[in-house]
Amino acid sequence: TGFVMNTRRPPFDDWRVREAMLLAFNFDYINETLTGGAQPRITSYFSGSELAMQDGPATGRIRDLLVPFTATLLPGALDGYALPQGDGSARNRKNLRRAAALLTEAGWTVSEGVRVNDAGQPLQFDILLRQGAGDLQSAVDIFSGALKRLGITATVSRVDNAQYNARVQTLDFDMTDFRRDLSLSPGNEQRLYWGSARADAEGTRNLMGARNPAVDAMIDHMLNARDPAEFRAAVRAMDRALMAGRYVIPIWQYDKARIAHDARLRHPDYIP
Repeated sequence: TGFVMNTRRPPFDDWRVREAMLLAFNFDYINETLTGGAQPRITSYFSGSELAMQDGPATGRIRDLLVPFTATLLPGALDGYALPQGDGSARNRKNLRRAAALLTEAGWTVSEGVRVNDAGQPLQFDILLRQGAGDLQSAVDIFSGALKRLGITATVSRVDNAQYNARVQTLDFDMTDFRRDLSLSPGNEQRLYWGSARADAEGTRNLMGARNPAVDAMIDHMLNARDPAEFRAAVRAMDRALMAGRYVIPIWQYDKARIAHDARLRHPDYIP
């Protein structure tokens, strides 16, 4: 669960802008405000499983798989990438300073309080949400305030389910909510989620528009693996390349399954 950025159009076609969004999204403060800090953050696409990327630099077989793509990998894929952490305060000064520096490096400078490019066009984008997404709206409100301090205008379009589905199908969004329920035995569906082949096709499930040679190669390697260790290395390498791509702003995960039942129900003493 999170917010996906559409890399097919500016400003999210630049990884530095995407990293700035991750820095501006003050997760620690938002999570404390909305959930009392009860929900842990999603840390990667396979977060909380043995298929998730490991902390620190890539090593061993994972590094061997990724090194041939060094020229196209974004910073952090090999050396180690972790989501930005705020200081827990509402102002999040340190991360906003880092975000401002990245935006300036990407060509978005401040003019009269507004972040603009060389052509004088302001940095603004729209966040597409369903009408019923009240919890996400609250997170977006806090996020928008941080963006305003950076000179960025983020508007929100709340539409009904039919309009939402139509716009997502036609890739008519800048940023929108995103959810993928991934199996611990990933297979061909990974091509649909992150593969380059249909990244720009209407109806694609690759909402971010990822066109990443390393991801494509790791999917192929994963599908052809005949050894559990090789399979695990390929998925971890793919997870690492996806996270370094900065395509999604991950939010919280639900780490407990809650089941309501009649209080009279009991487990039998003996289970067949």
